[in-house]
Amino acid sequence: MKVTDLPAALSLQEYRGIIGEEKIAVLEDLAGRLNGVTFQEINSTRSGGGVAEILNSYIPFLKALGLETTWSVMEAEAPFFDVTKTLHNFLQGRDGFSPLMIEVYWETLRRNEGLIDDDADVVTIHDPQPLGLIEYATRSDLERKRFIWRCHVQLETLSVDTASEIGRFMRKLVEQYHASVFSSLQYLPLWRVPSFIIPPFIDPLSDKNRDLTGQEIDGVLAKYGIETEKPLITQVSRYDTFKDPVGVIEAFRRVREKVPCQLLLVGGRACDDPECFLVLRNVRDAAEDHPDIHILDLPPDSHLEINALQRASAIIVQKSIKEGFGLTVSEGFWKGKPVVGGNVGGIPLQVRDGWNGYLVSTVQETADRLVHLLKNPDLAGRMGARGKEFVRENFLLPRGVHDHLTVADQLVNGKITARESVICYHPRVLSPEPVNNSMHL
Repeated sequence: MKVTDLPAALSLQEYRGIIGEEKIAVLEDLAGRLNGVTFQEINSTRSGGGVAEILNSYIPFLKALGLETTWSVMEAEAPFFDVTKTLHNFLQGRDGFSPLMIEVYWETLRRNEGLIDDDADVVTIHDPQPLGLIEYATRSDLERKRFIWRCHVQLETLSVDTASEIGRFMRKLVEQYHASVFSSLQYLPLWRVPSFIIPPFIDPLSDKNRDLTGQEIDGVLAKYGIETEKPLITQVSRYDTFKDPVGVIEAFRRVREKVPCQLLLVGGRACDDPECFLVLRNVRDAAEDHPDIHILDLPPDSHLEINALQRASAIIVQKSIKEGFGLTVSEGFWKGKPVVGGNVGGIPLQVRDGWNGYLVSTVQETADRLVHLLKNPDLAGRMGARGKEFVRENFLLPRGVHDHLTVADQLVNGKITARESVICYHPRVLSPEPVNNSMHL
């Protein structure tokens, strides 16, 4: 299914005011080297979750640079998403994936066989759900096109070990791609495919991150019955066990014994996550109708509401126990808030412990850090300000576009030829060259 209701191609002028003319000029030069190249993005859901959010901004930005880009979404039914959610959990270290589930996987992939555009030159396929589409690429496709697999989830080493059947299944598919992209070096499996490290990014001009007026913020708070007399601690994430919302509630109860405050858990749903209903029920049970715990189940397009709730908060929490990257961490920093995040996955890429927030591993650590920030609002303000500037330099949309176009440039223009090499590109600065780690299997 082609996505056709994307925003119109935006103007780059506002981004110039945020990141500077020089970086925009670098992007325009890079896009010029890719003039005439057609891009296609493929994922499993139109809305809900970080991948859909990224693509909603990424594709209009590419179009603003003059690059022809399309977005296609798989057509799938509930049993397929039951399987892929189990696979997603398996890749992050949880048992439960059965090789028999692969049959259900392939049934859906066969129905999406024609999803790859004939005229696409660079095809990026996101996450495990549509990974197997590479099997339906012809020899001519593999010669004419460049296929990239973009992995957004946290991979556990044992889950992708080729001693396991699932590890062999994943490796067989990924090694057919011309390149793969991961969010962190620690997720990188040593497979025979050029691999790049590119952290995700947020769009500072989207409804979820743009500046809001006080009236807009107050209107959202009134809509959901949230008063502002006590400081607000907020976690925004889909209702997923790996986001540990029950652990956040436990930490809040300990904080509440020492400092008056309130907790807000904001979650949403996506069609590719069938577990969210069960997790939401467990969260409500754990809250036990506490008057200072607010639990919101919002539609996936509630971007302005989430923006306002984050801006009204004193502290942002992302107490994940597994995490691909954690876009909500960058979102919180962009609103000038300190972030208390789980010391896992891509969160340490964003949180510098004790500088712009705190990294935690337990409920008690979470509670202690929250109490410290609530009792020291000046410190919290300084941390939030540092976090915003850190995001401006490292985790905004233009940087992400630059990094992905750099990969495309190297694939299209012949700088990458050896599939055996593992190539790592870490975009702390805008550099056009990857680093070859020379890790061969």
